Amino acid sequence: MTERGATFGQVFAVREFRVLFGSFALLISGDSIKMLALSVLVYAETGSPGLSAAAYMAGWLPYILGGMFLLSLADRLPPRAVMVAGELVRVVVCLLLAFAGLPVPVMLGLVLVTGLFAPVFGAARSALLPDVLPGDAFVLARSLMGVTSAGAQIAGLAVGGAFLAVTGPRGALAVTAALSAVAALVLRYGLPHRPGRGAAAGGAVRATLRVNRSLMVDRRVRGLALASWLPIMCLAGAEAMVVPYLGGQGQAGAVLAAAAGGMAVGEFAVGRFAAPGVRERLSLPLAVLIALPWLAFLMAPGVAWAAVLAAVSAAGVSYQLGLQRRFVDAVPEEVRGQAFGLLSAGLMTGQAIGAAAIGVLGEAIGPGPAIFAAGVAGVLVALALSGALRPEARPVSASQVTEVVRPSRGG
Repeated sequence: MTERGATFGQVFAVREFRVLFGSFALLISGDSIKMLALSVLVYAETGSPGLSAAAYMAGWLPYILGGMFLLSLADRLPPRAVMVAGELVRVVVCLLLAFAGLPVPVMLGLVLVTGLFAPVFGAARSALLPDVLPGDAFVLARSLMGVTSAGAQIAGLAVGGAFLAVTGPRGALAVTAALSAVAALVLRYGLPHRPGRGAAAGGAVRATLRVNRSLMVDRRVRGLALASWLPIMCLAGAEAMVVPYLGGQGQAGAVLAAAAGGMAVGEFAVGRFAAPGVRERLSLPLAVLIALPWLAFLMAPGVAWAAVLAAVSAAGVSYQLGLQRRFVDAVPEEVRGQAFGLLSAGLMTGQAIGAAAIGVLGEAIGPGPAIFAAGVAGVLVALALSGALRPEARPVSASQVTEVVRPSRGG
């Protein structure tokens, strides 16, 4: 493969990727509809804004627990079976939420408990990508997934709003169940069977804890993980203050939509036009770019400039493309699913922590200064992680680090 690397056309020519791509778009759209519909349903049942907000976030909260204790299942079990099971779980959950007449506490508990397995389902998908598309094609596939994630979230919220207006929240939840059923069929009949990777022996919880520890002890893996988590954590903190910054007005939706659009454009541009080596060299400046626009909020920009600044910041999220191939090289193939699951769980958890921390700061000093503080923190974080964000002079292969991060048999 040349320095120019793979092309999007070559990536889409692979049938298995088209299956993963299509099912992923259905997943993100369906989840966006589900959480919006559940939030509206809970508010209609209780009249409580707090419970409505809790319902909207309930699908993400279990990531930390599932990531800590269950991720080894992603390597032990056949990936197609894991992904199909994930879609069928969503079908059952959405139908129960829509038609079982459950009390609100039971609905929230159902979402939380079944959400514990969401990191496992996602890890199986992420770990399969390097098998389907090795080398630079994998990085382009991740770029397309990033663009799809942003677009599908916007589409899911728009479609969800339309179904809410026509059918109500229960009808919207039924739509989500239908999307998950279609995705399950696409995965079952579109992907060939692949065996599990044969992860570490022992119970799932003990094996997950052991492998997580061994991964994070390795300096290279830990550096790449922190470089993936911390700049995004600062971004989430800044975005969490957009609504109170604009006084709770509907204009915040335009700013957040601009951010989603900026992320999609950045992912596409860097994935499509930057050569593999250039992408890796861009990681540090793009990570700094995430934070810089938020510094301008000290000057109290209006909604139009706020949208532009948010879009520019989110375009910097494409810095992660320069880390993807290095992360695959850094982890042993037999625990790749758990490694990607840990990366995703840390990303979700970090965003929640960032939003909460900047939210507390915003209560003390006001939304605008808090957004500025998130930008300062983001710049400092990116510079502190410059060693991990810069490409290595001589990349280390997975075989060279296997002995370092291979889970020990002694527990």
